[in-house]
Amino acid sequence: MTPQDRLAALEREITACRKCPRLVRYREEIARTKRRAYRDWTYWGRPVPAFGDLQADLVIVGLAPAAHGANRTGRMFTGDRSGDFLYQQLYDAGFANQPHSKRSDDGLVLKDALITAAVRCAPPDNKPLPEEIRNCSPYLEEELALVQPRTVLALGRVALNTYLDLLKTQGLIRSRAAYPFSHGASFVLPGDLPRLFAAYHPSQQNTQTGRLTPAMFARVLRQIRQFLKRRRSSLPARQSE
Repeated sequence: MTPQDRLAALEREITACRKCPRLVRYREEIARTKRRAYRDWTYWGRPVPAFGDLQADLVIVGLAPAAHGANRTGRMFTGDRSGDFLYQQLYDAGFANQPHSKRSDDGLVLKDALITAAVRCAPPDNKPLPEEIRNCSPYLEEELALVQPRTVLALGRVALNTYLDLLKTQGLIRSRAAYPFSHGASFVLPGDLPRLFAAYHPSQQNTQTGRLTPAMFARVLRQIRQFLKRRRSSLPARQSE
């Protein structure tokens, strides 16, 4: 089975998932009742798979789909203010072909980046429970195994801890305590693991209060670009690794 076939099979498994009763009830209720502004939409109302370049050197890990964003459109960070911020930044940094993401058929293509999340269903109050994160972790684990990125960008503390807990479960790190969250942090992980970067999540709570500004996020993406440039210059072509 090719990597593309494996990813397609994984996407089918993710979108059919019903492991978390609380999340199933919430995502489907939101899809049924809708928001007034989107009353003419047919909501996705299912778990949201990863989106982007299967050959990506950068995997971005978010928190979870927004109730009226990805839970409506079916694509990560699409159709909400967080996505407006994120895709503008990715476009400016050369990771996307356009600066907006309004719906799943709007022509957006990611270049050398793939976006996924700690949890694939919209959670009440944007707060998934620990067991819900654990239920979703195998999906993240398989995506990372398929893509084999050189860098991982965690958007927020939950995303960072989810990734670190996965590495701990795999026996690749002893503890996540050595990798505390802070915006702009960069961590060298053991062995051949990807370089890990962290940034505040581009939620409205962060962007509208000035806790996260475009300049702050752009600096993180520049650091990632600079690392990848150095990394590529010191290694053989990806397909030969």
